[in-house]
Amino acid sequence: MSLAAHIPPAEQLAAILAGFAVFFAVVAVSWPYIFRDTLGERMRKVEGERERIRQRERARLGAEKRNVSLRAEPKRLFKAIVDRFNLSAQAEDGEIAHKLRMAGYRGNAVITTFLAVRLIAPVAIFIACLLYLLLVIRPDAPLLLVVAIAAGLGSLGYYAPAIFIRNRITKRQLAIRRSWPDALDLLLITVESGMGIEGAFRKVGEEIAVQSPEIAEEILLTTAELSYLQDRRQAFQNLGLRTGVDGVRAVVTSLIQAEKYGTPVGQALRVMAQENRDMRMTDAEKRAAALPPKLTVPMILFFLPVLFAVIVTPAAIQIAGIQ
Repeated sequence: MSLAAHIPPAEQLAAILAGFAVFFAVVAVSWPYIFRDTLGERMRKVEGERERIRQRERARLGAEKRNVSLRAEPKRLFKAIVDRFNLSAQAEDGEIAHKLRMAGYRGNAVITTFLAVRLIAPVAIFIACLLYLLLVIRPDAPLLLVVAIAAGLGSLGYYAPAIFIRNRITKRQLAIRRSWPDALDLLLITVESGMGIEGAFRKVGEEIAVQSPEIAEEILLTTAELSYLQDRRQAFQNLGLRTGVDGVRAVVTSLIQAEKYGTPVGQALRVMAQENRDMRMTDAEKRAAALPPKLTVPMILFFLPVLFAVIVTPAAIQIAGIQ
């Protein structure tokens, strides 16, 4: 009679279960060495590559924006000119700083540069025009008249920096106005998902940076102000003042009311997003409706003469041949 016959069934079952336990324990211990975790390795590689890309982009952005940092010092020549002629008194009312912020330029160094360039530009343009008139054109007019013409052209240099800043503000506001409804949609999604207003602003600023760097910059600045300003409503008001766009101001007013009275932000953002989309569509329709009158003069000047030439030239050739 075999030995297994003398072993009780309960002990046999326990031995079998113990064997299975030992087998699965050995498999569990040796599994990482037999079957490598390729998915985990790929995820780790992706994470490492993402970190390298992030560091590279930070270094690139730091190199590009080093000259526009809020702590950047103005050039010594510009600072000497501003101090020598006491030009800083012109910026005491804050109007110049406000316009520069609306144009995307921030910091005291930018104000110093603007004031110095506004003083240097007329002198430089006057000298360049005078040399051009005397050495290149050499007019027969009296010298006093030539100097007067050069002085008149040089006076335009005083207004050139202001015109440049005004054009910069217009382009920046147009870019913000076009992408602001999309930013509101992202802000609405993040708020309704349960994020706070600071986290929602930070997330939207990171996501919209590719489409609209202007909005991303303003939103991230607002996020920073929400973190350190004692009055959170002041941060929202600063956002409206920096942009100067009606759609942004309306959203800022809604956020201030929600902050003051504790009303839900999601519904207000939904309504504002729809209104801004309607405003963007209305603006596009206005531009499309204004296109035909703008094309009238170019068509009269360029298309009609060519059309008349194409129609009249064969007849003129035939008449000349008959004669």
